[in-house]
Parts: sequence; C-alpha cells; structure tokens
Amino acid sequence: MNRVIVTVVGKDTVGIIAAVCTYMASKGINILDISQTIVQEYFNMMMITDIKGCTVPFDVMSSDLQKIGEDMGVQVKCQREDIFDKMHRI
Repeated sequence: MNRVIVTVVGKDTVGIIAAVCTYMASKGINILDISQTIVQEYFNMMMITDIKGCTVPFDVMSSDLQKIGEDMGVQVKCQREDIFDKMHRI
C-alpha cells in the first residue's frame, strides 16, 4: 500500500498549504485528494497521498512534515492508509 493520510491541525496562518504541498512536490509525493476547513481561526486539513514515487523513506517524510508543522505552529501527522483504516473501523 502506497497511500498515506496526512492531517494538519492548528491555528490558521498564511502559507500552511503552500509549505506542506511544496515539500510533497519536492519529494515526488502525489496528492490524490485534499479537504481543508477553517472554523473561526482553526485550520484543519486532510490529504490522501500516494508515496509510490517518494524519494525519501516514510519515516523521513513523516519527520520532515512534522518539523514543517512545528515551525508553523500546527501539528502534522502521517499514517499509512491501512493503519488509519484499522484505527477508525468501529
């Protein structure tokens, strides 16, 4: 399975989507679907990505995105689709 769920949550600020998407493009990660909402000043985004062409290992990608999020004051989490599905199957 090459699909990864990426979630971004935190206070809204300029450039969150740009920073995350720029990183993904630079590493060969394809965004298959994206949904984002802002409720008052809180930002929430969920992406389904395909990492088949990713040029770095999953753990490096996850760590890099987490650092990007920390630098912007938001939380970025990456989960493989199969694990995400098992965690949310109720």
